Parts: sequence; structure tokens; C-alpha cells
Amino acid sequence: MPETTRPQPRNVEVPEGLWIRCVQCGAMVYRRILEEQLHVCPECDHHYRIDARTRITQLNDPGTFEEFLPNLESTDPLEFTDRISYRDRLAQTKEQTGETEAIVVGKGFIKGRPLIMGVMNPFFIMGSMGAVVGEKVTAAAERATNESLPLLMVTCSGGARMMEGMVSLAQMAKTSAAIAKLDESGGLYIVVMTDPTTAGVAASFAFLGDVTMAEPGALIGFAGPRVIANTIKTTLPEGFQRSEFMLEHGFVDRIVHRRDLRSEIARIIDYCNK
Repeated sequence: MPETTRPQPRNVEVPEGLWIRCVQCGAMVYRRILEEQLHVCPECDHHYRIDARTRITQLNDPGTFEEFLPNLESTDPLEFTDRISYRDRLAQTKEQTGETEAIVVGKGFIKGRPLIMGVMNPFFIMGSMGAVVGEKVTAAAERATNESLPLLMVTCSGGARMMEGMVSLAQMAKTSAAIAKLDESGGLYIVVMTDPTTAGVAASFAFLGDVTMAEPGALIGFAGPRVIANTIKTTLPEGFQRSEFMLEHGFVDRIVHRRDLRSEIARIIDYCNK
């Protein structure tokens, strides 16, 4: 009898990046599913870092966000150079991210509630705060004060931008003063801390909210856990400086899953407007 020829398996090309291995639990997640879940792992709830534009789209009612001060760009006051010059680093980062700075500010609507918001971008020099970030935060606070609107800040930052030295550190006082004026006018200031919110940003406008929320598992604090552990020569508690630890110790008011942020922000605005 003639030998039966078995069909050969076909080599199916899988597009690169179609599946993602979760950095937290190791599960293989279909990229489209991850995007539909707002970039939260469906297996372990790990909240991935997202860029400012994605966050703005997730939070705002469709087509309502109006950006202001989009063309402010950093200069190089110290002519700083490490591995490369600061000017080259800025140019590379702008090309990679399509952004001019580490924060986007504007006016938007969340479930019909108007507000001023600033959203930080962790992919622009780790969301670090230089003169332009400080100016945009200050401008957002001033506009919220002038228009009697709530101010929302979504923070994600490694802290002050070392390439701008004292110019960067001065933004801590500048932004805090603008938030103080908003408070004096009776304005509402809501902060959503995401992973990470640290150093100069944490020590200034991030911790000044009337209501402070955090996403699950976000690193929040001034110095990082490794720095603290090496400085005081001790073992830190499990989950030290994560959102859950900060909630337990009274540094944040509540932890909110990304899918619930829109509803929670709208509820807070309604409550405070009564």
C-alpha cells in the first residue's frame, strides 16, 4: 500500500509584540486585551505605567480635552553633560515620545464635570520636574483658581531633574505656592499618585492634595526603599512605600483601581461642590 503522506505543520508568523509577558506575574497577555483593560494585567492586576496622552484619553470624556501651553520647552541653563549632553537627551526624548515635556496640562471633562488637569509622562526623562514642568503645574493651578474649577494632578515622577540643578529644585517652592493660592481661594485639588511618585515631586505638589488617591502597587515616597535601607542599615517592612503601605500609615486617602478612577473623581467633585 502506498505510504500516507502526513501534512506538514505550517509555520505561522506571530507579529512581534502581539503577546506580552507580565512583569509582575509572568502570565502571557494578549496585547489587545491589555489595552482594553486600560493597561492593567487581567491575571494579577498589575498597573502598567502609561504615557500622558493615553491617561488623558482614559480619563476624559471623548473629545473634551483642550491642552494649553503645548509649546513650552526646556533650555539647558547649566550646559549639563553626563553620558551625553542635556540638549541631546532632550532631543532624543522628544523624538521617542512625541512630547515636548514630561507633563501635559489642559482643561477637560470627566463624566460631564469640567476641571483643569495635569498628567505626567513617565517616559519623558522619568517624568522628572524641570523648569517647564514647574511652570505648567503652576499655570494649571492658576487657571483652576481663576476659573473656579477643580484641579486634578496625575503624578508619575522620579523627582527633580538633576540636569537643571537649582532651577529644578526651585520648582518645588513655586508649585507649592501656586497650590496654596488655589487652596486660599477655596478651590478643590485632587491628586492621583501613580507608579512612581517620588523625590521632589512627592515633596511638593503631589502631597498637597485635598484628596489624595493612588493606584494599586504604586511606589510613593521621597527617597527610594533601597536608598533608605542602605542608609539606616536595616530591613524594611514588606511592601514599604507601596500604595497599600502608604494608605495604612495615613499618607494617601484611598487606593483606586484604574478602571474606577473616572467615577471616583466625578464623585469627589460632586461631594465637594455640595
